[in-house]
Amino acid sequence: MPGRVPILPILAAGLLTGPAMSQAPTDLPAVDYLRVEKAARRLELWQGVPGEGGHRVRVIEGIQLGDAPVGPKRFEGDERTPEGRYVIDWGNPRSAYNLSLHISYPNAEDRAYARAQGRSAGGMIMIHGQPNDRAGGRVPGDWTDGCIAVSNAEIEFLWQVVGDGTPIEIVP
Repeated sequence: MPGRVPILPILAAGLLTGPAMSQAPTDLPAVDYLRVEKAARRLELWQGVPGEGGHRVRVIEGIQLGDAPVGPKRFEGDERTPEGRYVIDWGNPRSAYNLSLHISYPNAEDRAYARAQGRSAGGMIMIHGQPNDRAGGRVPGDWTDGCIAVSNAEIEFLWQVVGDGTPIEIVP
């Protein structure tokens, strides 16, 4: 995972824990594709591509979205989660949210639409864990500014199996 600080040495040192962390590296699935279904609050991890002979290897239920989850992200500050095809292009091990994986929003089409409206498309859309300053548990409901939030154990698992360049499709 180019540019990403490997989490396995951190795990070996016992600095991160949780149900997803009990798996040995050989038990981890190869993940080639991510698919987010916003209305179902579901993140699917795929080997191969859906509809092209791929199969799901894991499903994460109960994802949390932006404060205004219905509809695609159009502008900075609209608190919507994007819809479309992007890639995971880098990870941040020092995130304000227990690890984060960056989604390549905005793409050229997103920027063109916002520019035509005289606005900024925004950016810094991530899949991330819960806030570092939160003592245990999950923030209730949809609460991000357009990101996709999961539990801390789930982001730790994603950190291990999702490499830079992994395609992500986000659908309504």
